[in-house]
Parts: sequence; structure tokens; C-alpha cells
Amino acid sequence: MTGTLLTSGSPALSAAGAPQVASAPSGGSAVHGVTNVGARSITIAILAMGGEGGGVLADWLVDLAEQNGYFAQTTSVPGVAQRTGATVYYLEMFPEAAVPAGRMPVMALSPVPGEVDIVIASELMEAGRALQRGLVTANRTTFVASTHRVYSMTERTAMGDGRVSSDKLLEGGRAAARHFVSADFAQLAEATGSLISPTLYGALAATARLPFTREQFEATITRGGVGVTSSLKAFAAGFAVAQQTLAPPAAAASLPAATPMPPVGARLAALAQRIQQDFPASSHATLAAGIVRAADYQDVAYAASYLDRLRPLLARLPAEPALAAELLDETARHLALWMSYEDTVRVADLKTRRSRFARVGGEVKLSSSQHLGINEFLHPRVEEIADTLPAGLGRWLLATPWARACVEPFTRKGRIVQTSSIRGYLLLYTIAALRPLRPRSLRFQVEQQRISGWLASIESLAPIHPALALEVARSQRLVKGYGDTHERGWRSYQRVMAKLPHLQTQPQGAQTLQALSQAALADDSGKALEQMLATV
Repeated sequence: MTGTLLTSGSPALSAAGAPQVASAPSGGSAVHGVTNVGARSITIAILAMGGEGGGVLADWLVDLAEQNGYFAQTTSVPGVAQRTGATVYYLEMFPEAAVPAGRMPVMALSPVPGEVDIVIASELMEAGRALQRGLVTANRTTFVASTHRVYSMTERTAMGDGRVSSDKLLEGGRAAARHFVSADFAQLAEATGSLISPTLYGALAATARLPFTREQFEATITRGGVGVTSSLKAFAAGFAVAQQTLAPPAAAASLPAATPMPPVGARLAALAQRIQQDFPASSHATLAAGIVRAADYQDVAYAASYLDRLRPLLARLPAEPALAAELLDETARHLALWMSYEDTVRVADLKTRRSRFARVGGEVKLSSSQHLGINEFLHPRVEEIADTLPAGLGRWLLATPWARACVEPFTRKGRIVQTSSIRGYLLLYTIAALRPLRPRSLRFQVEQQRISGWLASIESLAPIHPALALEVARSQRLVKGYGDTHERGWRSYQRVMAKLPHLQTQPQGAQTLQALSQAALADDSGKALEQMLATV
């Protein structure tokens, strides 16, 4: 049964047909023609993205209320496409026993800050949106949130690491809510073969914030008649996890032992042994990831060269253990990223991997009776073509006007390559097969020279100005991407590094270099960096 709505400028009719005028308080309900009603509505806000079953969860809650002595109403406000159709569902429940005969409650249409009893967020950024809107309050709100992440467009398109800190979002949730329940409910849903909505429904039931039993919650799912078995299994998983979250903390245990170096496989066993023998334990995890990435990018010999390039830094590390460990770890991490730069061969390789087709098929819930079509939008320039050629031939192409003029007409427009077709797949597979020839390419030689210069700067600064050396190591994040993005990043890197001789003489040189790097990542136009450089 749905509560009667009262719209602005229009009287509402009671069950008896007499016009009554009443207004609902913020986040609550009013009863037509009745004042000083002791009971108030239960208010619930659900923030969910498209395809996660937010509407189903809202419908379950309405059915739960109406089957157990409550009036209920739900409304939804669609969100923006950048969040894959993020929607806010708002519900109110009002006890039928508190409504005089012949009357109906008037319920609000949207949540009001400070007046929401329960907030459910299907993803961590949605939890952040709830906090930003002021829907979660310490004296009232039970907050149920999934900790998995679906990154927003602003996070994905940022020049640097634009991700909002998950830890800060969780800290905000704990600080803002009266009761906070958080877990990776998406992972629970996947493990039980269901959607995230029944896991969140189970977590809500475990909070005991609603005046209904677990059996009543489960009966709602059964009445729905769709995916009952998997939904009940997911409900139970969410219920159990929420109970653990709400349980009193156990006695503090002793600190766990240091994490051992992760396995790297038999092919890299000799390099793993070398890491354990030659490098400090604090860097083993990063170095293991580095050799795996380098071998995947090129071959085992390339992974060995990765360790060779880091070896000289060991003798130049500062005396302070914490700073030495951080400098080695950051250099190792960024060296692995730079040595696996994106070129046409790498892009083609990643786009034709079996794991990619499996991942995309899983994301779209591909069934055995469906065909998956993947279109790649590619726009290689003359520079990318020259970079893939042997070094001498690539330099000749870039330096010869008539040769460029012959090639450029084929690069003016982008191409759509369907990797799910035989022709499109074979085209990219052929490019990926050039990997053994990569060390002879123009781009490989250029990048290795740049890497050597970067490492030389770090090694020279490490013993005398370790903080500045650390920022030089981190400045590699400016050089990334492919095509125009890489070109802009390299120009910014060069401009920042041009200030390095001056910064070595300044007591705040490390902080200035950090600020320059942040300015370079602030926008792709270079305006922020230009302004910052003018002050140095």
C-alpha cells in the first residue's frame, strides 16, 4: 500500500473523501488532519549504480514494510551517466497502527540532510556522495556501504593518480555514522552467484535497525520469485559479514610477520633468488612485481636488466634506513613502469590477450549463446610508426619530408579495428608478434637513454640530497601513456628536470620539485606548470 502524496498547491483527499491539507516534515511523514502524532516514519536512502539491483532492493523494502503492518513509499532520482547511471532511491515507512482510521500518511519525496535513519551505498564512491550530501549523521544514521570501487570519469582521466583515497572515505563513514557496516559486498555477490543487492539487504537485516525479523526479510525475497536460491544465499553471506562487523572487537593480536616475497614462477626463479641475495627485504615485494612485469613486457633477459639497473643504487643509498628503503622502493616501482612503456607492440599485445576477452565477457555477462563484438579505436601517427621501425629507418622517416608526406595521408583519420573478428584480431596479433624485434626499434633506444639519464640523477643525488633524489624518482609519473599523452608528459618532465641543478642548491629543493610535478599533473594544458615554473 502506498502512502498518499501531497503536492505543492494541491489538497490531498483522505479516505473519506474530505479535502485535507497537511505538510510532511523534512524526512518524515504527516497524517492528514492529525497533529502531534507520536510515531514517525523510518527513512531510508539507497545510492546505487545501474545494473546493481538498487531498484530491486527498494522494492523488497517496500514489500517488507507493506506485508508487516507499515505504509511504504519509494521514489528514485536518476543520476549522471559518468557514474554508470547512479541513482538515489528514497523510502519512507510509517506504522499503520499509528494512523487513525480513514487517514493516510503524507511522505516526503527525497532525503533531507540530517533526517535519514538508514543509508545504503552499493560502492565506496557512492558512500562518499552520501557523506558529501550530509545524509549520514552521527546521532541517527546506520550506514551500510560496500568497499569495492568503480572509478569515476574524473578519477580515470586525471593526469596523475586521481583516485579518491578509499581509506579516507572509510574513515569518513566511521566518523559520520552512528553505526557503520562496511565490507566488499560485490565480492560476496560474485562468490554466491548473485547481485550485490541481496548482500546489502542481508547486511541491513543484521543491523536490526528495522522492526522486522530475519525470516520476514527472507520471505520478501521468496515472494519475489526470481533468483530466489542465489539471492537467499547472498542474503545469508551479507548477514553474516555484517554481524562480524557489528561484533565487539577481539583482543589485539600480535603484529603479523613481514609479508614474504610473492611467487614469481619457475621461469623467474633465478632472478627471485638474486633479489633475496642482493637486495634488502623491504624491497622484495616491489622487485618481484618488477621482474614479472618486465618479463611479461619483453623477456627474462629484460627482467634481469631491470635488476642490473637498480644494483648501482644500493651503494649510493642514504644512511637513514627508512629513507633508504623508501628511495629504493620508489625507484624500483617507477623503473618497472618506465621500462614497460606503452608502444604499438604493447598496445596490440594487451588488446589481443585471451585474458582480456575473458574479462570483458565477464563484465557484460556474456552467455554461451551470445557473440561478443569489441571495437578498438586506433589513431597511430607517423611518430608511432617511426618508433616501431628499426632505429635507423625510423629516424630516416622522421627526417625525410617526402617519406613523411607519403605516410601521413594514411594517418589523418583514426581506424576502428574489431578485435573480435578474425581480420581485426590477426592485424593486431601481427603487430604484437614484433615483440622480439622491439630492442632494435627507435622508441626502445630513445626510452633506454632517457631511463639511464633519470637513474643517473637519482644515483648522484641519493647520498647528498636523498629527499630530492626521492622526488626525482617519483617524477617518472609525468612520463606515461601513448601518442599525444606521452608527448605532453615528456615535455613536462623535461621542463621540470631543467630546474634540477638550481633545486640542488636550495634547502627546500625536494618540496619545490614535488610541487612542480603536482602542477604538471594538474592539467594537460600545462598552464599550472607554467605558473609554477615562473615562481622558481
